[in-house]
Amino acid sequence: MIVIQPVLEIHASDGFTLWPAAESRPYGFLPLSGALRPAEVGTAVMRIAECNDIDPEDDDRPPRPADPLGGFLHGLLTMDHLFASGGLRITDTATGTTLLPGCCNGLEERCDWLEVVDGDGWASFGHDPSPLAERHGEVVRLTVDAEHDDSPLIEVPVTDLRRLLAGAERDLVDFLRLAAAWAARHLPDHATPVTSALGRALDLPAPVTRG
Repeated sequence: MIVIQPVLEIHASDGFTLWPAAESRPYGFLPLSGALRPAEVGTAVMRIAECNDIDPEDDDRPPRPADPLGGFLHGLLTMDHLFASGGLRITDTATGTTLLPGCCNGLEERCDWLEVVDGDGWASFGHDPSPLAERHGEVVRLTVDAEHDDSPLIEVPVTDLRRLLAGAERDLVDFLRLAAAWAARHLPDHATPVTSALGRALDLPAPVTRG
């Protein structure tokens, strides 16, 4: 069985106090979905904000606020191009083989998977490791680390991969909806811009809220 999950690369959350966050170990991956606990949502929001925590320079952004919360959220709320470190994790449960996104890959780049199934038939997803996807007829071959000749492989029929990618997209939509409710509770003064920024970081439209 092949399982695809959108995952966010996370670092250790030790010492973070701006809102409740789950304990996390460095360089792990948090699957994003609508099933996360509130503290896990807090960890995800923290990490996406960290990915974009860049000081204003010559880019016409306003100065970083002095207050800790406003300062931490500043990059997320003011940068034009946002990044969410991670990608898609693909696991073959029959063999235990797992393909992980490499360094410098972002969840907002997952449209590259559509190039594999409906475009050029080839895409890579970061480095260290260097995952690679190649279409061969009606099968997509996934190489866990293309830098090694003996890298483990996963093969997925194209029709199955399309279905699994659609499921991963639904997981992200569900996560964003959950994050919007989380932000309304934990960041009431910033809930709307934070939700909008998370949507941009994940390349998703903002969720529709009902009064």
